[in-house]
Amino acid sequence: MIGYLWSASRGYRLMPWRSPYLKWRIETYWGLHAEQIGFQEFWRFVWQRRGDLLRFLLWTERFRV
Repeated sequence: MIGYLWSASRGYRLMPWRSPYLKWRIETYWGLHAEQIGFQEFWRFVWQRRGDLLRFLLWTERFRV
């Protein structure tokens, strides 16, 4: 789980809300346009979808080699 978070936030670990990859994932999942995602929107998404995000991270663990 930590491995996925580490690799997904590469280059943006201290500011994950600026990560183009994470913005794209939120845009795909939530429908908010990536250019509209800032600090507040990012953390609101994380807080509101924390259960879904945890399930996603557990799912990704099954595929790690």
